Amino acid sequence: MSAPPVGKMRTRLTVQDAIRTPDGGGGVSITWSPVGAVWAAVSPIGGDERNDADGLQGRITHEIWIRYRAGLGPHMRFVIGARAFDIRSVVDVDEMHRFQRCLAEERLA
Repeated sequence: MSAPPVGKMRTRLTVQDAIRTPDGGGGVSITWSPVGAVWAAVSPIGGDERNDADGLQGRITHEIWIRYRAGLGPHMRFVIGARAFDIRSVVDVDEMHRFQRCLAEERLA
C-alpha cells in the first residue's frame, strides 16, 4: 500500500474531536471541537442505504490519506464545509509515521 503523491493531497479538512458532556439523565451530549487542519487526498470507495430508526439512511465510505498526525482515531471526524466524515479506522502506513490511511463514513440525510 503506497501513499498517493503529495500533489493529490489538495483537500483541506478540519479535524474535530468529540466532547462528551453528561446530560443529567444518564446519557451524554456530544459536541465537536476543532483540533487542527490537514491536507488530504479524499476518494469515495463505496456507498449504500439502510433502514434506521428514523427511516432510510444513505452513507458513502471514503479513503482519506493524510500526513501522519499523532493521536488521530475513531473518536474523531473530518469536516469540510457542511460535510462530516466519521473516522472508522486509522492505519499508520508502513509504520513509518509519514502517512495515515483513514477509512471514513459520510452520512447522508
